[in-house]
Amino acid sequence: MVPSDPELLVLHAVRLAGFVDAPTVAGRLGLPIDEVERHLANATADGFARHRSGSRPGWSLTDEGRKENERLLADELDRSGHRDVVESAYRRFVELNRRVLAICTDWQVLDVEANVLNDHADPEHDRVVIDRLAELHRQAEPVLTELGGALARYAGYGPRFDRAMANIRSGDHDWFTRPTIDSYHTVWFELHEDLLATLGLDRSAETTTTTNRGS
Repeated sequence: MVPSDPELLVLHAVRLAGFVDAPTVAGRLGLPIDEVERHLANATADGFARHRSGSRPGWSLTDEGRKENERLLADELDRSGHRDVVESAYRRFVELNRRVLAICTDWQVLDVEANVLNDHADPEHDRVVIDRLAELHRQAEPVLTELGGALARYAGYGPRFDRAMANIRSGDHDWFTRPTIDSYHTVWFELHEDLLATLGLDRSAETTTTTNRGS
């Protein structure tokens, strides 16, 4: 398991979140807040990040920051010697991704063609969809284990998926697709972006097409 440089971790966390504050980055990475703030300040000074103040302060990456993030990711992957492992895991992820998209669509919409949203008044329908997600969750675990064994920064995804799945199972269904929390779909979307960035791939080049919002 190859550990990541904190500079890469901070820059990558901002990229994956899109817009995020320092405490959230520190909590996600398990790094001291002052270290995270230092890396964010350096990234801002280098033109890799921009800071927005006001009622909701935080950071996002510039175009140059995304390029630097991708350069650091490629360098880390090459030095790790685990490119084949990550590529193999990505191919398996893409197959699972098709099913995740279908499951999330079925959770949100009862009839796509008629645009009938799921009002969650049918507990049997919801139970079946949750069971499908639970089965996919089980099948995704070996992929996550493989990724975490190659690069340490991937080890955090498993507990996040487990937490979302446990909350869904306990009846808190916001943890299925709600975008403002670490829902299952939110974490899945982030992992997808993580793999694409790590391997230097373009999302639009994937053969998977879907009308679902997100991943």
